[in-house]
Amino acid sequence: MARIIGGLTSSHIPAVGAAYAKKQFEDPYWKPFFAGYPPIHKWLAEQKPDVAVVFYNDHGLNFFLDKMPTFAIGAAFEYENQDEGWGLPVVGKFKGYPELSWQIIDSVVADGFDVCSCQEMAVDHGFAVPVQLFWGDQTKNPIKTVPICVNTVQHPVPTPMRCYRLGQAIGRAISAFPSDEKVVILGTGGMSHQLDGKRAGFINKKFDLMCMEKIVDHPEELAKISTHELIREAGAQGLEFILWLGMRGCLGDRVKRLHQNYHIPISNTAAGTLLLEKAA
Repeated sequence: MARIIGGLTSSHIPAVGAAYAKKQFEDPYWKPFFAGYPPIHKWLAEQKPDVAVVFYNDHGLNFFLDKMPTFAIGAAFEYENQDEGWGLPVVGKFKGYPELSWQIIDSVVADGFDVCSCQEMAVDHGFAVPVQLFWGDQTKNPIKTVPICVNTVQHPVPTPMRCYRLGQAIGRAISAFPSDEKVVILGTGGMSHQLDGKRAGFINKKFDLMCMEKIVDHPEELAKISTHELIREAGAQGLEFILWLGMRGCLGDRVKRLHQNYHIPISNTAAGTLLLEKAA
């Protein structure tokens, strides 16, 4: 059966994508952020995962406020990145894995999750930037991907516990997939940040570091936080932490933290990077 080997977290903000495209890895502003990735690159080179399941949120490219599914799962052969502004160059298409996508969709629906299945799907920076940060140019050495899009924009949004439970259901679905492939799970976005309103520029380092600590061994404690509490502590856009909880739910009860990096600020955002290895 398919085997989940670990989980990764990464910011996905557009400014990161622009810095990556300009190769600003040694720029004084960006260097502390990009310094968090080489240990993960080394682990990926050693482990050679076949598939990346990516929890992310769409920012108006594929879904908008008039039609916003709570959970949407890509089931396409490929995913196209399109021009969404921000000064980001359009990158090549991402390779899909519809067989695994349908396994996940069928299984989570049987588990009581109503999801939108997408046989055509555009992916924005929320998906593209993390995949680039971990694997580079997808036109050269593509990894198969399954997008898991979660609504963090249009209220009501799913609760932290609902996203954690979805992750658990996806983990069960992957473990039942008849394949000997290795799967890695990405939780993208955040950490604490708010882009508008009276709290624009808000960052809560203490809360972020607490989340990075508890998500390793006590994820259910974090999942019990209410949506309102999460927004109060992490900011309106810091709500994206529910994507990390989806990732963590996939990994099961026991994980080992192999690497961590936290840096503020990056374009008004707290950026956290984690490498969690799933226990045997």
